[in-house]
Amino acid sequence: MNDVLAAELLKLDGQGLRRSLREVASAQSREVILDGRPVLNFCSNDYLGLAADPRMALAAGSVAGQRGFGAGASRLVCGNFDEHTALERDIAALKKTEAALLFSAGYMANVGIISALVGRDDAVFSDRFNHASIVDGIVLSRASMRRYPHNDMAALDALLAAETNARRKLIVTDTVFSMDGDVAPLVELAALAKRHNAWLMVDEAHAFGLFGVSGSGMAEELGVAGVVDVQMGTLSKAAGSFGAYAAGSRVLVDHLLNAARSVVFTTALPPSVAAAGRAALRIIRAEPQRRQKVLRSAGSLREALQALGLDVPPGITPIIPVMLGSADRAVRWSKALLEEGIFVSAIRPPTVPSGSARLRVTVTAAHTGSDLEHCVSAFKKVMSHA
Repeated sequence: MNDVLAAELLKLDGQGLRRSLREVASAQSREVILDGRPVLNFCSNDYLGLAADPRMALAAGSVAGQRGFGAGASRLVCGNFDEHTALERDIAALKKTEAALLFSAGYMANVGIISALVGRDDAVFSDRFNHASIVDGIVLSRASMRRYPHNDMAALDALLAAETNARRKLIVTDTVFSMDGDVAPLVELAALAKRHNAWLMVDEAHAFGLFGVSGSGMAEELGVAGVVDVQMGTLSKAAGSFGAYAAGSRVLVDHLLNAARSVVFTTALPPSVAAAGRAALRIIRAEPQRRQKVLRSAGSLREALQALGLDVPPGITPIIPVMLGSADRAVRWSKALLEEGIFVSAIRPPTVPSGSARLRVTVTAAHTGSDLEHCVSAFKKVMSHA
């Protein structure tokens, strides 16, 4: 076995696609300790700068002292703590839905939700740029998968019209696409779902906490939250904690509690983690200036990188892809930027399509104006030596 696997790893080496772990020896923040030295972190999903907020640690520590750390079992056995149900109430209140259900991670949420809603006799319509967890959830469900070109509503309309045999139709999309930073046309998607009698599920992982008047996500921002059947999101990005949720009707949540295997057959989140999530929601509600700042900063950095002549698509989110094409080029630029004190990871296939390797630059509310200037200067220097 080892010889076969070693040959596969060697092949990845030759393609510039082999990955390895990097140790962060500090708190997750605008600056981290990497390889023994401080560098500016421009690849984190900690959009609001909450991962190291002392209020999060205080909330988690307080509950850990009272409840211990591990949940001990699945929630349906004996692992359902008061902090879980309180966090679900808080999420539902923020999302303005009847109920919400916690999952242990975003991947487990998408796999569990989709496989609980559809099966062999159904069809799922998925954007080609959707997250891998959505794709895997569809595969696990054994429903027919119909993939439409990225944000192409005419193509989706045609696919929906052509599907006449499916018992159920489910449209699934990211609201903010994790590697491109662009936004799904949710108004048009909602209209297509209604026209074709389909259910609509949205993944708000990279929008939750950032968009909408209350920070609940892009569905709120674009005014369609009330007509989306399933709102999924994570607590591990802008909320700075861990876990995920499904929000929607009480019937939906009760069904998922009984049918989502990634809830039924896994140990619950530690109650202290749920407490940190609750603290994050309080901060999101009370401090809208955080999301306002990160969106302003991201706009400034995007414009500055575009002004250098880099291939940076337009956008409104904190995710700024710098398109470089080849995996080898992306890796070389990432290493060169790190030498200049800027930590940005190279994103390569299969995470993104072949020929579209990139640096995925992300901005957080913790970044200062000087940080942004340093980032631009580093890119300018790397460009001059490329």
